[in-house]
Amino acid sequence: MKDIKSTFLEKLHECNQHKNRLLTAKEKLKIFMPLTTQSFSALNDENVSFIDQMIFRFSKLQDTMGDKVFPSILMLSGEEIKNKTFIDRLNRLEELGLVRKDEWMQLRKDRNEIAHEYSFNQDEVVDSINLIYSLVGKIIDIYDGMYRYSLKKFDLRISNH
Repeated sequence: MKDIKSTFLEKLHECNQHKNRLLTAKEKLKIFMPLTTQSFSALNDENVSFIDQMIFRFSKLQDTMGDKVFPSILMLSGEEIKNKTFIDRLNRLEELGLVRKDEWMQLRKDRNEIAHEYSFNQDEVVDSINLIYSLVGKIIDIYDGMYRYSLKKFDLRISNH
């Protein structure tokens, strides 16, 4: 069985992959942003695939952070998390200055809006895509802060950040 530090390093590596793909998608999409219903309808399949990539990687980064990185930081800090709710963990991370609970919960809410991506209401689809695009920097800033904190606090070494 792997120790917590090894598993944590794997999760950071995974997050770095999501981050890099997210930044690639954002870069490819910047010439189209913000989208309108008209410009969205005119996108070719390749450009739509970058939208899909952005949404997928945003979601995966957020899920991996919330499900794996957050608890690992607390466990590596010697905290008991077994019986703690997600909100309790967020509160503790906020106390450590790593994330603002309200901001994280809003990011989750906004991300869930994109679940309606295949809605018949194209205005909603475009608004959701524009919103996620605008939030890429915010989620990466949160991740980067946790990454830097973890490198320093737990004396970690990881490549490909």
